[in-house]
Amino acid sequence: MTNTVRTVGTLQAVAMAVGIAVFLWSTGLPTLFRFAEAASITSASDTLSSSAPSLASNHTIEFTTPNGLSIGQTITLTFAGGFTMGSVGEDDIDIDVNGLATSTAAAAGAGVWGVDVTGSVVTLETPTDTGVASATPIVIRIGNNAVDFGTGVNQILNPAATTSHAIDIAGTMQDSGQVRVAIVDQVIVSANVDTSLTFTVSGVTSGSSVNSSPTTTADNTTSTALPFGTLAAGVSKVLAQDLSVTTNASNGYTVTVEETGPLQSTTGAIIDGFIDGSNTVTPTAWQGPSAAIADPTTYGHWGLTSDDGTTTRSLEFGTDEWVSASTTPIVVMGHTGPADGTTPGVGAARVGYQAQISALQEAGDDYTTTLRYIATPTF
Repeated sequence: MTNTVRTVGTLQAVAMAVGIAVFLWSTGLPTLFRFAEAASITSASDTLSSSAPSLASNHTIEFTTPNGLSIGQTITLTFAGGFTMGSVGEDDIDIDVNGLATSTAAAAGAGVWGVDVTGSVVTLETPTDTGVASATPIVIRIGNNAVDFGTGVNQILNPAATTSHAIDIAGTMQDSGQVRVAIVDQVIVSANVDTSLTFTVSGVTSGSSVNSSPTTTADNTTSTALPFGTLAAGVSKVLAQDLSVTTNASNGYTVTVEETGPLQSTTGAIIDGFIDGSNTVTPTAWQGPSAAIADPTTYGHWGLTSDDGTTTRSLEFGTDEWVSASTTPIVVMGHTGPADGTTPGVGAARVGYQAQISALQEAGDDYTTTLRYIATPTF
């Protein structure tokens, strides 16, 4: 009799339990007691700054963790055996959580992620006062692209093998996954560019200015002629030519001018070099000849100027400053890089020539000399 009563009681208890279970299931209440389950990370990627074999590279690892992280949980990044971590440490690693930079240190603290690099494994531990909410995007930068809290200087050396390599993402967090990067040979692009140089000399019309001289050009010139004509005592005459250089010389160019001999007549008389036959190479304001009767070199002189802004001369031309024409090359134009042939101070310049005599200058209707321009590019 006792056994029968116990059996009935047991059956009643089982029936009640089944009934309660059916009721709870029908009302959906079990969902209130569902526990989080491990999942795969999503939107995972690793972007390299260099994919060449055996070269140092930055890594930008991005992923979203469906379940987030609790306080004290970790993220581990395990690099495949071909990677070499070298001296990569905490300062070379940044972590952004939900788009916000977070502080890092060797050990986790309040508001601070702990960072450890041991072998080929990077371990990141959540701050001691906060975790990471579910479905949060995380970005981890490793290399000299880590600049948030400390400046990264060390990078990870890529594997030598040209194939894909895995980085496992795990840790004590519930979610895990893997990203891969492809190591490929670099592509060498080659090309040849021919050297180029175009140098032209052009005439200048009368009435033109040269390097802010108060004396404008007296006559038209051509690319091959500077016709001073008849010189009057005490009156200076100015002529000019325009120079143009087009070149792809990476180190620029210089243009020099030199005379083949003095400005001389067939009788042997000479219009000497500026100033009073001293043949100065120091740019100086124009002045007329001093006309000392005992010194024929002071009877007349001529010189040149340039409005070019080159820095290739040891002595630069200032406004309305002149030097003597010379059998030694004088730099009148230059630039330190490629030139376009039109920009003043880069590929274009105007060179002026000025002559002035006194009443003592020897007569002659055939004073002549020859000028030679030389353009020298440095490729």
